[in-house]
Amino acid sequence: MTRSFNTTGPCVPIDHYMIPAPARLPEVPDLVEDKKYFVIHAPRQSGKTTALRALAAELTTSGRHAAVVLSMEAGQPWPDDVGAATRAILGRARRAARTNLPAELRPPPWPDSWDEVLLSDAFATWAEACPRPLVLFLDEIDSLAGRTMLSVLRQLRDGFADRPTGFPASVALCGLRDIRDYKIAAGGDPTRLTSPSPFNIAVTSLRLSDFTIDEVRTLYGQHTTDTGQRFTSQAVEYAYALTMGQPWLVNALAYEIVNRIKVPTTVTITGEHVDEAAERITIARETHLDSLLDKLRDPRVRRIIEPILAGTQVRFDPFADDLAYTTDLGLIRRTATTVEIANPIYRNVITRLLADGLFEGILGAPRPRSFILPDGRLDLPGLLTRFTDFWHRTEDILEADEPYREVTPHVTLLGYLDRAINGSGFVDREYGVGRGALDLLIRWTYTEPDGRPAVQREALEVKTHRPGDKDPTKAGVSQLDGYLLRLGLSAGHLVIFDQRPAERKRVATKLGSETATSPSGRTITIIRI
Repeated sequence: MTRSFNTTGPCVPIDHYMIPAPARLPEVPDLVEDKKYFVIHAPRQSGKTTALRALAAELTTSGRHAAVVLSMEAGQPWPDDVGAATRAILGRARRAARTNLPAELRPPPWPDSWDEVLLSDAFATWAEACPRPLVLFLDEIDSLAGRTMLSVLRQLRDGFADRPTGFPASVALCGLRDIRDYKIAAGGDPTRLTSPSPFNIAVTSLRLSDFTIDEVRTLYGQHTTDTGQRFTSQAVEYAYALTMGQPWLVNALAYEIVNRIKVPTTVTITGEHVDEAAERITIARETHLDSLLDKLRDPRVRRIIEPILAGTQVRFDPFADDLAYTTDLGLIRRTATTVEIANPIYRNVITRLLADGLFEGILGAPRPRSFILPDGRLDLPGLLTRFTDFWHRTEDILEADEPYREVTPHVTLLGYLDRAINGSGFVDREYGVGRGALDLLIRWTYTEPDGRPAVQREALEVKTHRPGDKDPTKAGVSQLDGYLLRLGLSAGHLVIFDQRPAERKRVATKLGSETATSPSGRTITIIRI
């Protein structure tokens, strides 16, 4: 049976292409051997459960440990009923042990203990009866909350001194968030997570990394080995550039190409196939993307995402819980100097989601393919003129209830462009973090008169003139000049949203369009809205 790219649930080696777990968490075997307690965290759909199951199986197969992954999610419905949550967790634990461990390593009957010590007594009974050191990977630990979370962490800490014969020799807390955020889930203050921590026995915190470019090559190469279908080097590199190695996205792109677009195995997969797949999964907004983007409503996330979308600087602060939380969710990544949206596909999906909310019930949105010239090219000047009229008619409505109000102009323009070129092109987004700009590249596909396919490329830079700020025109022309130089284009459009009060707009600036020449001699059309 041919393996496939997996986008639902943990990977199974005989069914799915996958990267070996030891390569992704190489520190774990030594931590287990040294009887350490530690934390493993990663965003959802990063392959965490797959890696944990593979590690547990390898540790058990070695004959030195009895290792198993226990899901703590069963206790989620009872944040303040420790007894009910614990019994649900232990019921799930017995089933996991029966499925994954030989009979001699499975737990004996659980003790009849007081609710607040039932979990630690159960683990102690298991460790005492087990002929090998017991290793527990407590997955989905951060699905717990309130008194239950606090009780579980305290019971683990209290049993720590009795390991390895009287308590599990090694325990890993595995979840979406780092341990710093567990105290929030327990109702505490994350800034005081030092000596009062209920889990201050954790020796280290490991973050499961995204795939490297070499791992993406390896994963896609497994498909080539099984089917003979090749990926061009450019296709692999482009897939990595669009996903930055996010495991679900890497698999989703390939699954879309192979199983939904159904590119025949005799046809080599190219960058054009990757482009089409990325657009399709962006529009479809699969469950993973929807669950991730649901976090955009969280005020902690908005305080980080909104300035990134606006192109303003996000300051580094080691005590900034908003920044740490949004990073743990996988929505952003840190660079050498700032932070940015985690990958281009997330950038695209985030702005589309926000735009969908803006355009609901708004009349005047463009119809797909309504700005096409007789030769098949995109009429960008006409499109921007129509957008300007649309913005002035709907600006007050669009900004009335929008939570990301700081970036409403940017998001509205992106939504308008997406709808205007739907099905015939792509809008690539780049956020100029720290320089207050949004760079856009429109790639419009059409057919030339002689029947040959062609791609029209149009570059835009979007800036906002806010109250109290100086006119951004000069900086915008210079910044767009650099963007055009990088793209190899001779002309571009600078769109400036004037967000100052209307009376000041009339006095200080003439709205409309004008033409300027950039420092390197490129033609810049400036559109003030």
